[in-house]
Amino acid sequence: MFSVGVFAGLCAVDWAVRTRRISPFNPVARFFRSTVDPVIAPVERRVLRAGGTPASAPWWALVAAAVAAILLVTLLGFIRSQVIVATYAMSAGPAGLYRMAISWTVAFLRIALLVRVLSSWFPVSPFSWWVRWSYGATEWMLRPLRSVIPMLGAFDITPIVAYFALGLVGRLLMGG
Repeated sequence: MFSVGVFAGLCAVDWAVRTRRISPFNPVARFFRSTVDPVIAPVERRVLRAGGTPASAPWWALVAAAVAAILLVTLLGFIRSQVIVATYAMSAGPAGLYRMAISWTVAFLRIALLVRVLSSWFPVSPFSWWVRWSYGATEWMLRPLRSVIPMLGAFDITPIVAYFALGLVGRLLMGG
């Protein structure tokens, strides 16, 4: 928590230097231009390419750091829960391992469906590296559904049907 406050303070001072609220000839401003600006330079380049101003780069760096921290904490919590599930499954014998394999397979396919649907909302190529795997993992179940389920105007509801069908099949296979 302390490090987040320190980074937020650094971003605020860097913003003040960039907007000339602190004199550019001040020793603080020289220190920030020589040490902090090289760290924020990649963020500044992206902000400029997107049409933003260089003065907003420290705030975007803070947002990026906050999002990265949230993703890291979420990932570590997910890994912790999966280690607990795997430990429980191994102690339950072959039936536990079977249930774990079914659970992980259903979870993977549901995540692939979510990635596929969310990526369709943005101008992202289905052949880009971070989306292609979801198409490969889900097309085998969506193609037969599309031949049975009609489109609702411009909306393809087969991913929704597949999402709920995966949950149903998972529960049936686990015996619950």
